[in-house]
Amino acid sequence: MAELQKDFLFVLIKSLTTSEKRQFKLYVNRLGINVDAKFLLLFSELDKMNEYNESIIIEKKISTKQQLSNLKAHLYKQILVSLRMNPSHQNYRIQLREQLDFANILYQKGLYKQALKILDKTKQSALELDEKSIASEIIDLEKVIESQFITRSIDGRAEELINESKAISKQNQYTTELSNLSLKLYSEMLTHGYVKNDVDREEVLEIFNSQIKNIQPSKLNFTEKLWYYKAHVWKNQLLQDYKYTLKYAYQWVELFHQKPEMIFSHPVWYIKGNTYLLKILFLYGNIDILENQFEIFNKTVYSPSFAQNENLQALIFLTYSNTLMNIHFVKGEFFSGTKLIPEIEMKMEKLRDKIDEHHFMILYLKMAAMFFGSKKYNESMRYSMKIIESKGNVQEDLLFHTRILILMSKHESGNDEDYDDFIKATLKFAMKMKKPEEFHFESIEFFKNLNNLVLDERQKAFEAFDQKLEQYENNEYYRRSLFYIDIHGWIQSKVQHVDVIEIIKKKVKYKRLK
Repeated sequence: MAELQKDFLFVLIKSLTTSEKRQFKLYVNRLGINVDAKFLLLFSELDKMNEYNESIIIEKKISTKQQLSNLKAHLYKQILVSLRMNPSHQNYRIQLREQLDFANILYQKGLYKQALKILDKTKQSALELDEKSIASEIIDLEKVIESQFITRSIDGRAEELINESKAISKQNQYTTELSNLSLKLYSEMLTHGYVKNDVDREEVLEIFNSQIKNIQPSKLNFTEKLWYYKAHVWKNQLLQDYKYTLKYAYQWVELFHQKPEMIFSHPVWYIKGNTYLLKILFLYGNIDILENQFEIFNKTVYSPSFAQNENLQALIFLTYSNTLMNIHFVKGEFFSGTKLIPEIEMKMEKLRDKIDEHHFMILYLKMAAMFFGSKKYNESMRYSMKIIESKGNVQEDLLFHTRILILMSKHESGNDEDYDDFIKATLKFAMKMKKPEEFHFESIEFFKNLNNLVLDERQKAFEAFDQKLEQYENNEYYRRSLFYIDIHGWIQSKVQHVDVIEIIKKKVKYKRLK
């Protein structure tokens, strides 16, 4: 992903669609501002730039260097106000907060009954949407009005507000505890990765059990259940316990299907839940269920009622593209899979500023693996090098397995001019990893020796490494290492003297029968 410009205003203007720019200009004209107003001139100039260049603004006397900072801040604010008014950016949270703002204005004007009427209606909507934070703010304002003025709205009003406040406070406590736990587990996954041994496992369980023991699942509402399932998904991913990851990812998605209106309220978490569910179904290799869930996901996110914005488009694209390629991987459809790549790359370019580097590299690795499966080894190496040469923050495991894929491609293509140098570089990389595993060094040693062996000896080397990979597959702490690329399937194809596609098809047939 190209590095974003450091100037936030420039990035914001470049993110605007044609209709959003048109609305901004209409909004400015509605304010009765002179068309030559400096902030509008600044907007036009920045819109024309391909790269941010402050000196051009100064040279054209749009602003002095001393005034530019304030002018940019003013323009930034006006653009955000314009975007807030745009119907495409309206959502229920903005609408609820708008009603709360209206009630505050009426309260300040002394129109207490009108304010309470708006607050009561908005509170019911907030509770239906499980927006307890907003509901809590509404109740606080109701308390202020009721405690200061004799509104005589209804009998027992004080007791009603007290009970509502207590109930929401308890639910907010659950939400806070579960969201903190989920965030902690997610942080563990990003910083330390998956558990590598029993000590790591105990640390994760200690974090999880210390928090979850205070939670009573039967008393949870939608939002708390959502955080509850998230925490379990991330815990089981850390533990590499895919059976329970699948269970809670499925419950996460089903939570939305049981209450469809929440898909509109929380579209990001609906997409994320499906991302984890589709990913774990791919790891299981159950193609029938994977394709069925993928169809449900597509029908939902591409329906007219599903919210649309740049953030959601990027998330949908990632889930859709990764799953589509995963389905081709499971079926061993490498040749048809490579035909998807040009369109995926084109969309990647359009969403380049909306997707982080790591997710780009995952897509590139899948493309490289797809080309490898279709025997286009030079293309596979070309896409692999996009990852190796990336200057972004890419996970070590992904980088290592990319190197293994390059070694596989070099072996198959016979393009081994720099084979030994690449082996040395890969060994050096592995030694610098934060938590290198036995699997990493065993793989490097295998490829190091492979190129110097005659045919008969190579066959024995493949058979010996096949037995080692069998052991790794049965080891819960190493199992995930074999999921990045199907190195074991490739080794098995060499042992059995068949195409790697035949190995994959056997696995798919087994999963279907099972």
